[in-house]
Amino acid sequence: MNGNRPLLLIIDYNLTRVSDVAHIASYARERHGAETILIRSQPTERDRQLCHCVIDLDPLAQDFVEQALFYLKPWRERLRAGMVFSDNAVQSGAALLERLSLPVDSAALAGNAYSKRDYRVSESRVRELLEAQSVMVPDCVEVFSVDDLRRFADTHPDGFVVKPSCEGNNRGVMVVKAGDSLDTAFAAVEPYLSRGAICETLIPFAREFSFDGVGTTEFITEKVSANGRYPVEVAQILPARLTATERATMTRTGRLANVLVGQQMGPFHNEIKLDDAGRQAAVVEPNRRPAGMKIWTIAQYVYNVDFYGLWVDAAFGISREPVLSASGRRAATVMLGVPSDGALMPPTQAAGEVLFDRTLARAAALLGVDSIRRLEFGWLGDGARRIPALPRDNADFAAQACFVADSESLDMRSAVATVRAIWLSVLGEAREVFEPQRLGSTESVSLAAA
Repeated sequence: MNGNRPLLLIIDYNLTRVSDVAHIASYARERHGAETILIRSQPTERDRQLCHCVIDLDPLAQDFVEQALFYLKPWRERLRAGMVFSDNAVQSGAALLERLSLPVDSAALAGNAYSKRDYRVSESRVRELLEAQSVMVPDCVEVFSVDDLRRFADTHPDGFVVKPSCEGNNRGVMVVKAGDSLDTAFAAVEPYLSRGAICETLIPFAREFSFDGVGTTEFITEKVSANGRYPVEVAQILPARLTATERATMTRTGRLANVLVGQQMGPFHNEIKLDDAGRQAAVVEPNRRPAGMKIWTIAQYVYNVDFYGLWVDAAFGISREPVLSASGRRAATVMLGVPSDGALMPPTQAAGEVLFDRTLARAAALLGVDSIRRLEFGWLGDGARRIPALPRDNADFAAQACFVADSESLDMRSAVATVRAIWLSVLGEAREVFEPQRLGSTESVSLAAA
């Protein structure tokens, strides 16, 4: 490390964000002349290639802040900025940055952005205020046994949601309707009880969006989720289709969520449902981190703003407020599944891109547009694996991809549905890549060929 350069501290990240961490480190070096220190549990060789120094610490450890302060002693005088890049670190990371006297959003309120239960408790404390702003506050109870589900079901006959308090990617989330098995619902969250699980009112609004951004710079993303028991996210669309009234409702709700989680200068990704009239909303969950599913990637294409760069600048105490204007561009991130239960043997990245480009060409022809272009494509998971046709969470997909279209007339929801459907056909044709489960067999397909 260069002994004279300022240092940027990155506190934890999920492995799916490795390219984003690389971009952050590059931007910090080029714009601020900074080197980068990373703190995360069990760092990889890739982490050591990305950052100048890596410290092996778990942000969920009880003594995380004191340990981190000890290991950071040699660099204390050079630390100029810090970024908390995971849900697990949102509270302990903010507390560490406060102890280091670096710019950061409130550590005291950060727990509301980590625990879904804590957020519902904070909502209930100001229920009258929120409801006066047309924000629905769902009922919520902690879950410790299937009896807790039975009691909640008795008072919520229209259905409810059971989910872990502190998990992402829709893991363990299940919609429970009258007549559904409560034992099955409890089994979905039982693996997560050590960090808490909750039942909450089923929000009766069909449309879902997210209120995204950094500091005071904001945009709204339209979300597409699967119907049925497992409401996994299957696509994100920009720009969101909203009327002036709907946008006002979303903005009001998103900003109130930011107040409850203590967000002021850093990133946010608040998932919000909106009623059909566009006048009432409910927060599904708040997040004090960049949006997942490459939302910031497609937002950069649509709005021509590097949101990771915006966040780095904010961490260095430089506030920028770029004006986001509609460019006429359309973009989406899609989760790509499999045509039936079976085994995926992912080929090279380049071969995957060929399959997705073939998908986009067929979709463009069917939709009657000149072209739909790939922005990114990536296989999910490592190596050969079995994948169900009905995903229960975002790990049950073959790949994730982003595509763009320079057509203001294109209905992106229709484009998303078309692309996802054609992908199933294209993947089904590639028998060297996907092997369906044999009909009549109770055994999963063999991965020996992989």
